[in-house]
Amino acid sequence: MADAVLRAACVQITSQREIAPNLAQLDRMIREAITQGAQLIATPEVSDLLEPKNALLREKAHFEKDHPTLAHLRDLAAQFSVWILIGSLVIKRETSDGAPFANRSYLIQADGAIAASYDKIHMFDVAIEDGQTYHESRHYEAGQKAVLAQTPWGGLGMTICYDVRFPYLHRHLAQQGAQLITVPAAFTRLTGQAHWHILLRARAIETGCFILAPAQCGTHAEGRETFGHSLILSPWGDILGEGGTEPGLIVADLDLAHVTKARTHIPSFAKDRPFDAALSS
Repeated sequence: MADAVLRAACVQITSQREIAPNLAQLDRMIREAITQGAQLIATPEVSDLLEPKNALLREKAHFEKDHPTLAHLRDLAAQFSVWILIGSLVIKRETSDGAPFANRSYLIQADGAIAASYDKIHMFDVAIEDGQTYHESRHYEAGQKAVLAQTPWGGLGMTICYDVRFPYLHRHLAQQGAQLITVPAAFTRLTGQAHWHILLRARAIETGCFILAPAQCGTHAEGRETFGHSLILSPWGDILGEGGTEPGLIVADLDLAHVTKARTHIPSFAKDRPFDAALSS
């Protein structure tokens, strides 16, 4: 039987170009979350480094088998018997086909083993109003499958950042048994101001899931700005915890009984109906 209440934490950092200082930030904040009784601690997208120059990224990135951040956080989880959701790491791919990297999230269980991993499905290939363009598909190979992991608190669906704009992924995870959905992110400041809260609250309400959304914040290399405002949301869309625009930590207690309660009040899963996707003329 799943544990009824989970104390969860979201770590918010400003990743820079080198792994070592970012790992030091993560270590300090995860230890602080542990002192506050957190049982599941989530970190943002690209927790290891945010290097905008592709040539330098190739030099600094690691394969999964020798990634220092992954190894350190696995050890930390085992040392303190906590679960850690690594929002994502830049992982060198072993094969030569396609893009050189994967944007990969890891769920580490309390003994330090990798419970699940997920490669970001939806690539952020956009041009936004401030003149910035992003072409993730040039560097990252898109994932091909949704991932649902089992935890002591129930099913946990894994997503990353831009995935939040694709509701069917989150609904699929909920229909497959997710009670928690993680949305680690490095949302741009401009799009975050416009859409971050709205999108995440919608995903919580639609799925009847708790949402954990640890975020990058502040100014990164080459002037990139991320929005911050990490969020922990209830299945009813209520904000249980919110970060600001600076590095920090948010903690909230999640009563998993609220998942059933929300889905009973709004039984949308039971009301799904098949339809012909072709538009009638």
